[in-house]
Amino acid sequence: MSHLLIFGLGYTAKRIAARLEALDWQVEATGSDGTIDFGDSTAVEAALARATHVLSSVPPDRDAGEDPVLAKYGDALRGRALYYLSSTGVYGDQQGAWVDEATPTIVQTGEGRRNARAEADAAWMEMGARVFRLPGIYGPTRSALDRVREGRARRIDLPGQVFSRCHVDDIASGVVAALTSNAPAGAYNLGDDLPISGNAVTEHACALLGIEPPTMETLEEAKLSPMARGFYGENRRVANGKAKRVLGWKLQYPTYIEGLASLL
Repeated sequence: MSHLLIFGLGYTAKRIAARLEALDWQVEATGSDGTIDFGDSTAVEAALARATHVLSSVPPDRDAGEDPVLAKYGDALRGRALYYLSSTGVYGDQQGAWVDEATPTIVQTGEGRRNARAEADAAWMEMGARVFRLPGIYGPTRSALDRVREGRARRIDLPGQVFSRCHVDDIASGVVAALTSNAPAGAYNLGDDLPISGNAVTEHACALLGIEPPTMETLEEAKLSPMARGFYGENRRVANGKAKRVLGWKLQYPTYIEGLASLL
């Protein structure tokens, strides 16, 4: 029987676990909502012995500059069927250009932000993992609709700024496709078919809710945190062709329009 150990049972990993359990997989996980204490080496190693597949959704420790899972359990993971949730932030700023899995990451170019994530991405690649590079994730309780309803939505005046995003259920379906098909090791971009500005998504959410969009702000007026400001300093479109070809991935929500409609 297929048996998955998940490091970090967070928002996206829970959706992956639910899909696999529906396929009669056994799933164990670390994290506050999981079944195993990450720091309990005996329990984790016992779970690894039972696991046929291992997925990590644990982000890197930016202060320590390392991946917590690889730092603690890297030796025990060698030779296993590994899967890792990464970020399209590893590509850095591309000035609106398209990126695919052959585009050098900022570890390779030495430029850009999110170095800890890019280094973790590279480390999992070296371990022979299937690495899923994820853009902005949205879904139930975490979408532009929720931000508009709660008065947290922003519109930043950055002409030409484009982001990619993906509904959490489409991400889950892509990861499950890889898990259930013994997909080749390597990187896979899981983004939707329509990279577009965050402003356009916010405006569409407002229209759906019958609410006036928030006032347009300059980057200076927005007084963003350094992390958020760094996010707006990047501009790229993420191509998803490899996942469609290799994994047979089909998007249930090919754009934010279908995705937000499903969340109303």
